[in-house]
Amino acid sequence: MDIPLMSMVLSQGQVQQQASISLMKKAMDQAEGNAEFINKMMSGSHIHSLQHAAQPHLGGNIDIKG
Repeated sequence: MDIPLMSMVLSQGQVQQQASISLMKKAMDQAEGNAEFINKMMSGSHIHSLQHAAQPHLGGNIDIKG
């Protein structure tokens, strides 16, 4: 294997590693954002909103038959 070919292979490996790390950082940032959102929704006054988001069909109708 000649030196230019080895250099290209090494360079491609580095680019793939950088892309993988970038994608992992993006996923970690999104997971952190999701965790912050959940913590915010779980604090005090937002519990009803969270329950409604999880089960939006509940509480929309009242049965008044006697």
